[in-house]
Amino acid sequence: MELSLHRLRMLRELNRRGTVTAAAVALHYTASAVSQQLAQLERDVGAKLFERLGRRVQLTELGMLLAEHAEEILGSVERATMALEEAQEAVTVRLTAGVWASVASGLLPSALTALAAEHPGIQVRTRELAPEDTADAVRDGTLDFSFVIDYSDTPMPWDPGLERAVIAVERLHAAVPTGAVPSGTMSLLELAEHPWILASPRSHFGRAVRVACQRSGFDPKINHEVGEQATALAMVGAGLGVTLVSDLGLTLLPPGVDVVALNNPVMRTVAIAYRTTAARRPSLQLVIDAVRAAAAELGLGARSPLP
Repeated sequence: MELSLHRLRMLRELNRRGTVTAAAVALHYTASAVSQQLAQLERDVGAKLFERLGRRVQLTELGMLLAEHAEEILGSVERATMALEEAQEAVTVRLTAGVWASVASGLLPSALTALAAEHPGIQVRTRELAPEDTADAVRDGTLDFSFVIDYSDTPMPWDPGLERAVIAVERLHAAVPTGAVPSGTMSLLELAEHPWILASPRSHFGRAVRVACQRSGFDPKINHEVGEQATALAMVGAGLGVTLVSDLGLTLLPPGVDVVALNNPVMRTVAIAYRTTAARRPSLQLVIDAVRAAAAELGLGARSPLP
């Protein structure tokens, strides 16, 4: 019997998430592709591993037994990978990172260019995800590491199985249609009567901005609820409302937008999240160093630990 690590990962995700669809989303495959691979795993094993209960798939006793061993096998593979990296003078590895738009445009180009020049054996591939989804993907093993954010007024719950390396500290600025407010600095309260363009309160960003507005004495009047900051900024440029933009988000500014500093800005910390078991990986530390250097060049560097 030969067990495919690829199929064991699919079995692990099915066991964790309960449905083929949820497992497929976590692994960035189609549900049909996951179903086919799991069916092949049953053929490889020569025993029934799953049974359907309506729309859900339940593991049989043998399926549960194999899923338990899959956790051990995949953990051993990760530990073996780290041991090999530590034993090599020149690191050769491929890492997959979770990113979002402002990090991908503001930090990664210079960081990965410098990394490739100094350590050509390290390849970093990226997947763009919502910031609130990246940490889960690291915990589940879908990603090797991810960029995560934490806001000063609305700290996020943290998984004890993950660690964070602080990369940058950003300010949020007011983004308004050109000429809509006087130049200089302003308070958040001065935007109370303007229509807002903002992400859903289910997102870290949307929730943090709402909390900041409420602490300033008002609830923002949200005319347009959009998820992508680039989209929100384009709508600001068209005169449809105001929003907040981070330092890294300034790379996404379209024409027609003025950026105004806030007297008491909302602050957020950008960090790299990784599994505690990966803390000793040389490749990961080299990536962290490269991204920190890129943030420092932008004047956003920070090394203080997170709680």
